[in-house]
Amino acid sequence: MKNIAQIVCEHPFFHGLDGEFCDLVCGCARNVRFNPGEYLFHEGGDADYLYLIRYGQVALEIAVPGKPSVRFQTLHDGDLVGVSWVLPPYHWAYDARAITLTRAIAMDAHCLRKKCDDDPVLGYDVLKRLLPILTSRLHATQMQILDVYGAPEQPE
Repeated sequence: MKNIAQIVCEHPFFHGLDGEFCDLVCGCARNVRFNPGEYLFHEGGDADYLYLIRYGQVALEIAVPGKPSVRFQTLHDGDLVGVSWVLPPYHWAYDARAITLTRAIAMDAHCLRKKCDDDPVLGYDVLKRLLPILTSRLHATQMQILDVYGAPEQPE
């Protein structure tokens, strides 16, 4: 059976991270479980965790006034949930809901931010890993908006 340090260091987000850095961030980690339909977090809440999905599926959703929530992305094993932990004011920008039984590693955001602040090399490495994820989520949101509102009319 793997210990939490092995699981964190082998997760795609931290894979290849310097061994000392990986050991350092493992002090922020704990195992969590979410049942189908259970929310990991809600838009506007405090972004206190970064979740590394070990097993399961998580829907990222945007609340639409007067309508059901709109799913803009589905995440799976090896994905990362909760990028808002790194950006002030540290509030969730969307909802995250388990679609299936989901097992994850919850990384305490306060602990992780402190370690990144204390070691700028680690902080820079973590940011380089987060930026492609942020860009992907922004693109997925843009595509969902186009689906909801339709393509704009083209001038003749």
